[in-house]
Amino acid sequence: MAYLKFNKSELVNLSYSLKREILCANKIGAYVNTSIVTCNTRRYHGLLAVTLDRFGGDKFLLLSSLDESIIMNGKQFNLGIHNYGGVYEPRGHKYVVDYQADPVHKITYKVGSIVFTKSIILVPDADQVLIKYELVEAPAKAMLQLKPFLAFRNIHALTHQNPEANTEAHDIQNGVSFRMYQQFPDLALQLSTKSAAFKSEPYWYNGITYSDEYRRGFDCVEDLFVPGRFEVELKPGESIVFSAAKGEKSTATLKRKFNDLEAKAPEISSDHEQLIRCADTLVSEHNDRMKINAGHSWLYTGLLRETLIALPGLTLYAGKPEQFEEILDNLIEDNQERLYKRTTQVESPLYIAAILQKYIDFGADPKHVWKKYGAVVKGVIESYSPGVRKEVSMQPNGLLWAQMYHVATSWMNAYINGEPVTERAGYQVETNAFWYNTLCFALEMEAKYGKKGSEFIGKWTSIRDLVKQNYQPTFWNERMKCLADYVDGNGQHVDIRPNQMVAVSQRYCPVDEDVMVAVLAITDRDLVTRRGIRTLSPRDVRYKGQYTGSQYERDLAYHQGSTRPFLLSSYADLSFRVKGPSFQNKVKWLTEGFFADLADHGVGAFSELYDADPPHEPHGAISSALSTAALLEVYYLMNKYKED
Repeated sequence: MAYLKFNKSELVNLSYSLKREILCANKIGAYVNTSIVTCNTRRYHGLLAVTLDRFGGDKFLLLSSLDESIIMNGKQFNLGIHNYGGVYEPRGHKYVVDYQADPVHKITYKVGSIVFTKSIILVPDADQVLIKYELVEAPAKAMLQLKPFLAFRNIHALTHQNPEANTEAHDIQNGVSFRMYQQFPDLALQLSTKSAAFKSEPYWYNGITYSDEYRRGFDCVEDLFVPGRFEVELKPGESIVFSAAKGEKSTATLKRKFNDLEAKAPEISSDHEQLIRCADTLVSEHNDRMKINAGHSWLYTGLLRETLIALPGLTLYAGKPEQFEEILDNLIEDNQERLYKRTTQVESPLYIAAILQKYIDFGADPKHVWKKYGAVVKGVIESYSPGVRKEVSMQPNGLLWAQMYHVATSWMNAYINGEPVTERAGYQVETNAFWYNTLCFALEMEAKYGKKGSEFIGKWTSIRDLVKQNYQPTFWNERMKCLADYVDGNGQHVDIRPNQMVAVSQRYCPVDEDVMVAVLAITDRDLVTRRGIRTLSPRDVRYKGQYTGSQYERDLAYHQGSTRPFLLSSYADLSFRVKGPSFQNKVKWLTEGFFADLADHGVGAFSELYDADPPHEPHGAISSALSTAALLEVYYLMNKYKED
């Protein structure tokens, strides 16, 4: 029995099925992403998108879709589906009777007495998608037609009919190849049988509309090129394999390759196994450099903040601690400027101390850790000295002041018409908590494993003490019994946000224990939901309970209510430390809902954010590194405190 399945009544309802997405991603940066009835609703959707180094490492969509038709006794049944400005044509979804997500994505069609299946596999180590078609039941042999829709564009862009496109087909083994524009690779379309024929009928299909882009107010219409169609006869019980790949492949082994990959695909039988599977898809090894993809299918790979936050979850708590240092080493090499000179997310470099603390707790040798990464941590600290960074600088009171006019200098970085929604200029509560934690960690490690008479200790000990002395008086609001979200020239801004909870969850906490307990209490009261932590209290007039509507409306809600699952790891860590094992039942209740949602957005994946109000619909990237990593960390904490 598949872990995730859908039935006919769900699949034929487009308002249901178009919201649920197939996602396959491999280690070298390729992906397959479409709806469960294979109607593309986003510009990012397609059957083969690949990473191209020649274009700066961005992802490019080569094959948008593949329309299938079954012909029997002179009657043609079109199984494809496209949106043309609200009109769906053809309407192949009406023939779909079953979909299952594992061990591979498999769609079953029923046309009268004909039963036909389509199974999709993305090859793990190649820019190649394999689709197996099987005529399971039929009264006689049938003709299968396959019509490819070509895009050849950046996944963030749209394409249109144009005279520059090279529409010429080149014959290759059991198929044809195309290169629509110079500098692009060849897209090879091949079948596992010699009996298949390609019939050239070049035609541009204009006005294909992506409903999710339309709903956001983005450009949503494009033209796709269809070069012709493949035709092949199938007998009842017979199957063929279609391959779309970057470059020509041997067709003699296509069937065996598909069957081998299907046999190796793991059967999913538990929630934790699904988490591990998702975690694996979010670690990329493109060009043999291991990095973390922030989220499928449109977020980027190797981002500083997202990688640092997700790294412990996707490696240590996913059972792959050997990947921790390799990913971190690549991140440090790629982010010298952000770590030591400038970044608009001013707290990001300071995360490195927090994750090294988790690495040591997990069992890493602290002496080795400091010998390898001590210079990095100390360099990060030095970069916050006055005059080094323009966006943030240490003040005489030891605290960090972050400000760039018209720029959001924290993770809450949504913009509307070029202006930040939450600028938070001044002393930020979480940034200064990270600052204190980093100073304490570095000074402790340097004292144990650094050189005797270290100048670093002499310089920064008094500053650490100064931060401790000034942090609580600066942020604590006695009347509200909470920490201010940020403090500027006008005083405290007591917005009830999760940043204060993240601040007091740090290993070295710059506030008294009763303040920590008070912050946890107000977090429980205003911010905790069954789908993560709200980004703003519902009591605030700016609160937006739903992340819906145009991009303007969504940007207003992005950090003004919408929940973030990734914050659950900090919340669980803090709650276990304050409440002990008695928190077990609640944290279990808080995580169960995410697995109930696995059929609601990216099928089998964990979403970036949710509506702040019930029923907490999922939104954002359909497979988020931060969300997946946080849930893995919560599982780890649950087991840890259960054992204790």
